[in-house]
Amino acid sequence: MSAAAAPTVDADAGAAVPVKKGKKKLIIIAAAVLLLLMVAGAGTTVFLKKRAAHAAEAGTETSAQADAQHAKPDLKHPPTFLPLDPFVVNLSDKDADRYAQIGITFEVEDAKFAEQMKAFMPAIRNGILMILSHKASPELLGRAGKELLAAEILHEASRTMGIEVEEPEPVLEKKAEAEADKAAADDPEPVAKKAAKKAPSEPNPIRHVHFSNFIVQ
Repeated sequence: MSAAAAPTVDADAGAAVPVKKGKKKLIIIAAAVLLLLMVAGAGTTVFLKKRAAHAAEAGTETSAQADAQHAKPDLKHPPTFLPLDPFVVNLSDKDADRYAQIGITFEVEDAKFAEQMKAFMPAIRNGILMILSHKASPELLGRAGKELLAAEILHEASRTMGIEVEEPEPVLEKKAEAEADKAAADDPEPVAKKAAKKAPSEPNPIRHVHFSNFIVQ
């Protein structure tokens, strides 16, 4: 009986071997498929990132082009320029007698407003002369000084025309410092903060102040 039972055991053992080999093959195939899926997924992620980056670059270029087109002047509706007679003023230098000869041109929105400005021109010129006469030559020699002067003239001309606009920042700072020095100690709100409050802005028909000539001697 032992001899008869032996083949049964051998047969069972022989049948078990192919089953183990089949499992190993399935595991290897599954691992290979999983690896391929991971590689494909990584490739897809990289592709999508590159595509998004290209789209962002294209959007930036489109936005830049749109801004550039928006910045172009409207040739069908050009602005109106109102030149003023040149100003010759003595400057406030203490160490020497200096003067400035300055040509100013206002850029306004249309010819109608330019005509309205002409009616106020004596007051506008007076305000500009007051600004210039308080300037020293070092303040006018650099680009920053000229830009500040243009902003001050724009504010003065707008104020004379009854248009509320923001004061130039350096002017606000000087006013805040001067008023803070004179403020009472028991003031519930610091004067510096009061002076820093800006007037509500509205569309200004006076768009720019241009200098046609600028001589400081």
